[in-house]
Amino acid sequence: MKEKTVLCGASSYEEKYYFNPQFSALPESIRQELQIMCVLYTEDVGGILTMEFDHGGNLEFRVTAADGDYLFDEVGSALKIKQYRLEKRELLESLELFYRVFFLGEKI
Repeated sequence: MKEKTVLCGASSYEEKYYFNPQFSALPESIRQELQIMCVLYTEDVGGILTMEFDHGGNLEFRVTAADGDYLFDEVGSALKIKQYRLEKRELLESLELFYRVFFLGEKI
């Protein structure tokens, strides 16, 4: 089974954002929107957020928090991800399609 592929992520602990250079073909506006999403998430909720593609091309939000991080908002995390899934639905579906076509070689 294939490993997951990280698209991007942000950490409230290191105050850093990561974007996988394999996706540099994405338009700058989409890369900026992903950065805003990840950074705002970590500023609002804390912890670490990564957006990853599974082996089937589904985009998943992966959240981790350090042990003993009492500032991490677990309820806020679930709500923020739900908000992103609703408000950014078209973007997320487009990213999944992009991944399936260009990385998995699926035909449209």
